[in-house]
Amino acid sequence: MKKEQMIDLYYQMVLIRRLEERGAELYQAGKIGGFMHLYIGQEAVSTGLIAAREPRDRVITAYRDHGVALNCGISANEVMAELLGKATGMSKGKGGSMHMADTTKNMWGGHAIVGGHLPIASGFALGDQYAGNDNVTICMFGDGATNIGYFHEALNLSKIWGLRVLWVCENNQYGMGTAVERASAVDEIRQKAEGYGMKNSAVEGMDVMKVYEAAQEAMNYVRKEGQPYLLEINTYRFRGHSMGDPERYRKQEEVKKWQESDPIGIFNKYLLEKKIATRKQLDDIESRAEEEVAKAVEFAEASPEPELSELFTNIYAE
Repeated sequence: MKKEQMIDLYYQMVLIRRLEERGAELYQAGKIGGFMHLYIGQEAVSTGLIAAREPRDRVITAYRDHGVALNCGISANEVMAELLGKATGMSKGKGGSMHMADTTKNMWGGHAIVGGHLPIASGFALGDQYAGNDNVTICMFGDGATNIGYFHEALNLSKIWGLRVLWVCENNQYGMGTAVERASAVDEIRQKAEGYGMKNSAVEGMDVMKVYEAAQEAMNYVRKEGQPYLLEINTYRFRGHSMGDPERYRKQEEVKKWQESDPIGIFNKYLLEKKIATRKQLDDIESRAEEEVAKAVEFAEASPEPELSELFTNIYAE
């Protein structure tokens, strides 16, 4: 990866962190409604993963989707406006936090129903197979989704039909408030692919370069072999499951221990040690990200509410 690309990855990670921090403040101020699930602590996952894709490859994810949207090239203005339910959001203010999508950027949405988007990913890949291309569908989901029927149905079909899907489990150690080991018969989620004879691996998700390299290897396999692959990325969310989470199921000592492996801090140190960037460059990047988020908040707050008639648009395909 070129030096400029690595510096851009750092900017993307910092942008996600700053946007989510401001989003949390706006939520607590009552300016954002509904549910909101923060990506703080998991920035290296989507940043490294999406850096490995080609623009023609689709991305589909669950409801922790703000970071994914930014990585796919959706502007901070549109993301913030959608969070505030404004007409200038990419879903016209009707999707909110859990339904960010822009098909022109091949970001096919956040999805609120746990695991409900996995069969859709298989459908995308089946369509590509019919079209005779070798596009890859990247399907991201949490560890909790691997214990339900959608997961097994989608993986089974992808293997039977030889579909080009990169299944990505973001294992942040908890499905809502339940630890993985309490809900899953196997601690290593990647092992679930063995039942379908599917190639799989796991990678540390707090290091963006490790994620990028693992994703690149997995995507090359999927594209060339015409077979699905399950990549487990072990990570950790520093905040609660959602904004209303009292977090009684984990101790603060555990959270602090994981925060010592802050993905932004790890990458900052890497860029400095490898002399890819100077301290001043990284400071400037952080300032630029803060400025972009401040402008996004200003844009969103000044944007109009959706018209009442919008309730009835885009319900049926034309």
